[in-house]
Amino acid sequence: MSASRRKGTTDELGPDEPERSENPGGPVGPDGADLLAALLDGMDAALCAFDADGVVTHWNREAERILGWSAAEAVGRQGFAGWAVREADAEEVETRLMSAMHASGRQVHEFALLTKDGGRVLVRTQSAAVPGPDGKPAGLYCAFSEVHAQIDLERSIALSEALFDDASWGVVLVDADLRPAVVNAHAARALGTGRTAVLGRPLGELLTQGVEELENALTHVLAEGAPPAPAEVWVGVRTPEGERRRCWRSGFLRLASPLAEEPVPLGVGWLFQDVTEAKQGEQEASLLRFRTNQLHRAARAAAECEDPAEAATVHLDFALAGFADHALIDRVAGGAAAESESVAVPLRLVRVAATPSGGPGPSALTGYAGLPVRYPEGHPALQCVARAGSVRAGAGGVPAEETREWARARQWPQDTVHALCAVLRSRGRTLGVVTFLRGAGRTSFERSDATYAEDVAVRIAAALDLADLADLAGGGTGA
Repeated sequence: MSASRRKGTTDELGPDEPERSENPGGPVGPDGADLLAALLDGMDAALCAFDADGVVTHWNREAERILGWSAAEAVGRQGFAGWAVREADAEEVETRLMSAMHASGRQVHEFALLTKDGGRVLVRTQSAAVPGPDGKPAGLYCAFSEVHAQIDLERSIALSEALFDDASWGVVLVDADLRPAVVNAHAARALGTGRTAVLGRPLGELLTQGVEELENALTHVLAEGAPPAPAEVWVGVRTPEGERRRCWRSGFLRLASPLAEEPVPLGVGWLFQDVTEAKQGEQEASLLRFRTNQLHRAARAAAECEDPAEAATVHLDFALAGFADHALIDRVAGGAAAESESVAVPLRLVRVAATPSGGPGPSALTGYAGLPVRYPEGHPALQCVARAGSVRAGAGGVPAEETREWARARQWPQDTVHALCAVLRSRGRTLGVVTFLRGAGRTSFERSDATYAEDVAVRIAAALDLADLADLAGGGTGA
C-alpha cells in the first residue's frame, strides 16, 4: 500500500487492493426485516398490524397460537371480517380498531375473536397509531391477549400492591443474599424501622436473636422450596427502647423468574404474623396445668409418708421439677414465732433440708438439731422471715466472673444466679423459709413463680407444723 493510501488521501483502490468491509471477518448482522420478524415472534403478547386501508401487514406467533391462523393465512387479509370476527360483529370491531389511528395514545377494547377451528376467544386489545415518515398515521398495531390471562396478570399485580400496602401481616421479599429487598408497612413496624431503612441490610443488624434460625429457613427455601407448614420463630428485635422478644408465625415461598426456561430463584417471599401474646398465653396455661398436676401428685405422695418431715421434702422434690435447680428449707431457731411476737434479734435460721449441692437431685433431711446457718445481715432468707413475705434476688448486676463469689457469700451453691425465698407459715406463726435457686441457664423468677412457691411453702409449712406436734406428743423438743 502506498504512503498516500495509508494516509487516506486516495479515493480509489489500486488493482491489487480489493475493497474491504467495515467489519472484516465478522458476522453478518440481520437486516431490518429479519430483526423485526424475530422481535415480533419473540413477544409474549399476540400482535398484528394494519396499514392505512385496514390490511393485515404483520402477524406474530403468539397471535397464531391464540387464534390458530398462521401468518401466511393472516397477512394480506382485509381486516378481521369473515375469518377472525363474525360477519355480524365485523363492522363494529373494525370501526373501533381503526379509530385508534386518529386518537392520541393507546385504545383498550375487548372483542370476541374467532379461532381457525370455529371457536370464540374473548381478548383484550391495545391499539395505537403507527406514524409514517410525514408524521401522518400510516396504519396501526394491535396487541392482544386472552382476557382470562390478562385478568390473572392484573390480579397478581393487585395482590402484590395490596400485600405491600394494606396487609395486616408482615410481608418481606428477601433477595438471594438473604437481605430484605422490599418490605410492607406492617413488616417495617414489626422490625422497628422504616420501609426504606431496612432494605439491603443483613438480618443480623435488625434482630438480636433468631437470626440463624431465620437464615437457615431462607436458605432451605431457596434450595428446596417452601416448607409444608408455617414455622414459629422467636426473635429479638432491636428498637431504640431496647430489645423486644417476639414470636412470629412465618410462611416462606420461593420466588422464581417466569421468563427463564428453568426456574431461577429471585429470592424468598417471607410472610409473618406476630403471635407473641397467643404463644405466651399458651405457655402460661401449659405451665399452670403442669404445676397444678405437680401439686396434686405431691399431695398424694406426701399423704403416704408416715413421717410429716419426710412429707415436707416430698413437696419440695415435686416442686423442683421444671421450676428450680436447688432448694433449701430453713427453720427459725428456737421455735416458731407468732405474728404478734417479736422475732429474736439477731434472727437465726437452722437448715432442715436441702438438695445436693453438687447438682440437682432429691432433697434430704439434715435433722432438727444443728448449728444455725451463717447468713449475713440482709440475706434474702432473713428478709423473707422478717417480712413474712416472698423475696426475690438475683446476680443480674454482678459481672459473670463474680457470680460464684456472690452465691458463696449467701451460702448457696456456686452456680446460683437467681433465688426466690417463700416464708413458711402455719397457724399464724412463722416456721421458717424455703429457698428456690436457679442457675445461669434459667430465667429469673417472676411474680407467677412467687405465687407457685407460696403454694408449695404452705404445704411444706403444714407438714413441718405437723412434725412439731408429733414430736411434742411423743415427748420431743421440736425445732
